[in-house]
Amino acid sequence: MKKIMQAIHPDDQEHLKKMGLKKDEVMQWEDGMRTSGKKGTYEWWYSDFSFSDGTKLVIVFYTKNPVKINVGLKPLVTMELTLPDGSKFYDQVKPDPKDCIYSKDRCWVINGDSRIEGDLYNYEIVFKGPKMSARVNLWNTIRAWRSQSGSLIFGDDEEYHFSWLPAVPEGDATADIKYPGGELHLEGSGYHDHNWGNISMFKLMHHWYWGRAKIGDYKVIASWITAREEYGYKDFDIFMLAKGSEILGDNSNHTLKFLPEDEYIDKNTKKPVYGKVIYEYETPAGELYRITFDRKDDISREFFYESLPKALRPAAKAVGFKGSYQRFAGIASVERIEEGRVVERATEDSAVWELMYFGKAGADKSKKL
Repeated sequence: MKKIMQAIHPDDQEHLKKMGLKKDEVMQWEDGMRTSGKKGTYEWWYSDFSFSDGTKLVIVFYTKNPVKINVGLKPLVTMELTLPDGSKFYDQVKPDPKDCIYSKDRCWVINGDSRIEGDLYNYEIVFKGPKMSARVNLWNTIRAWRSQSGSLIFGDDEEYHFSWLPAVPEGDATADIKYPGGELHLEGSGYHDHNWGNISMFKLMHHWYWGRAKIGDYKVIASWITAREEYGYKDFDIFMLAKGSEILGDNSNHTLKFLPEDEYIDKNTKKPVYGKVIYEYETPAGELYRITFDRKDDISREFFYESLPKALRPAAKAVGFKGSYQRFAGIASVERIEEGRVVERATEDSAVWELMYFGKAGADKSKKL
């Protein structure tokens, strides 16, 4: 029998003190650079926006490609624009590391002519690429939030980690965008988070579901992460529910239940997928909520080996390197339940969520997908 190694999501004072964290307060330096950028580490600052006309925008600043982390700094900035009619535009820049700055005191990242700067309240994001450019301002409407210590820690000596900080769980946004079809001035809402780690995610996680949605007055961040077999397929619950600007509760009270339905095998990735991802959560005040992501369509689907050089792809497939990423679109709903009855319901018909599947689909289904 294989030895099961430790996997934890700590929230105790000993771990918080060791990390320099305060239990219920996020500090500016937490959104600054948290790695050395050296071989074996990765880090990115992610921001996405939904505008009033239906336009979507995603801008990400990377210290390197997170699939290929055994290199030093190889900065990358990407921009993806989706218009209301479904038209997509993509651009990227790969600046020289000597033209990049990463502050450890706050979010201040300069990658060539592109940058992101903010203080947990206000952010300015600038992208300048060969085909597109954008300048976005983001103001938070929900305070910066961290799920417990913000780190999933792996190994009996706690040597590895995957870390995540939603610095702006929800905010107001304005944007000026230039793209091959013209120029746009837009207003809407946005989100910004920050991820980093010191070992490939492929070596820690088997799969995860992650979703974020604005549903009426409610805002939801929901994730269910399953570790690899050597970590006992350990489940991690990550969750935040807010109404207006108030956070009603998060996973720190560990009442979250993951109750997915309608399993099927995706014909392209050959991975098992749930058509409905359902979370039930009881707030510290004792209110019961059910959050449902109901799939209607697939937005994107890709294999991780496709990001490798073409010469390496056959070898990667041969050794079972078949991790995949799927993004879904559908209806998200929030229901408040009293004595078994739904007493309040809100829906959003343009929600987006994802399944990141690092492991093999042949995992023991009596344990996990």
